[in-house]
Amino acid sequence: MMTRIIFPLLCAAATLFASPAFSQSGALRADAPDTYTVQRGDTLWGIAERFLNQPWRWPEVWQINRDEIRNPHLIYPGQVIVLDRSTGRLSIGRVVTDQRLSPQVHSEPVAKAIPSIPLADIEPFLVRQLVVDDEDLAGAATVVATENQRVYTAEGDIIFAKGITPDAKNWQVFRPARPIVDPVTKETLAYEAHYLGEATVVDPGQPGEGKGGVPATMRVTSVVEEIGAKDRLMVIDQPRILSYVPHAPEQVPDGRVIGIYRGVAETGRHHVVTLNIGARDGLEVGHVLALNRVRGQVTFKGDDGKEKFDLPDARYGVAFVFRVFNRVAYALVMDTDGHVSIGDRVSRP
Repeated sequence: MMTRIIFPLLCAAATLFASPAFSQSGALRADAPDTYTVQRGDTLWGIAERFLNQPWRWPEVWQINRDEIRNPHLIYPGQVIVLDRSTGRLSIGRVVTDQRLSPQVHSEPVAKAIPSIPLADIEPFLVRQLVVDDEDLAGAATVVATENQRVYTAEGDIIFAKGITPDAKNWQVFRPARPIVDPVTKETLAYEAHYLGEATVVDPGQPGEGKGGVPATMRVTSVVEEIGAKDRLMVIDQPRILSYVPHAPEQVPDGRVIGIYRGVAETGRHHVVTLNIGARDGLEVGHVLALNRVRGQVTFKGDDGKEKFDLPDARYGVAFVFRVFNRVAYALVMDTDGHVSIGDRVSRP
């Protein structure tokens, strides 16, 4: 039985390379396959690695408009990506057997769409509030007491809190922890939010006209560490599907890697790093940044005396920004030919 590839009309018909200059610039891998069948567990970045030397540029392959990046997932398991080398174009379809075709509607749940980057590597970072600044702390609710005045409570226990907004039911409990300090300016940018657990509102209470009143009654629904008075609460973010298209920022201020998840000194591909730039610097989710090793300065002793030279930074990889706070951000290391270290510089790719 003959097998054919059917090419459906997609609202973002995939055209490979925005211009001839792009296709002739070495962007296409020499070993790029003629076809590739999308597998469950693939990512858009990973698929692009099969065709492009710079996989973060896959939005140029699919020609997705920046205004349409909120849900660009038009690719699902089972579809076939076909490269036409004579025209430099890419088409998307799915393999079907030789049979009589009739008009039909093909749909896939969004949950099965191919994500931009590996969600398993960043899942713990997507929902929990991991960074708080002075403004966040000023607006956070506070545990004022525990049932029976216990020092700490566990899952299923009752706590009482002030500052609970009536339209929010589910809250995460945290304790401000280690300050995040800029290694260059020595300024405190924010604080790590030490996650304690979650609680749900049983009774919203009745705030007084001044201070006091009746605090909200809340039940602890999950706990990773005991919760007590003076701990803080913030509304739980809704789980999100990471569907932002990677793109280069228009400009990047002098940013540095200031932390590595789990507190190690060096890391590598598919690990999370903390940056000392955030939303106030123009950073946004989906930005791709180049990782650069700072070579520093050397002193040359010649016949005419000493001379100091600033060595150029060495680019060695790229990182995908997936969560942004006011003054800091988290990024996933995507490509690297060396280790990532605290103090490395980030720049426009």
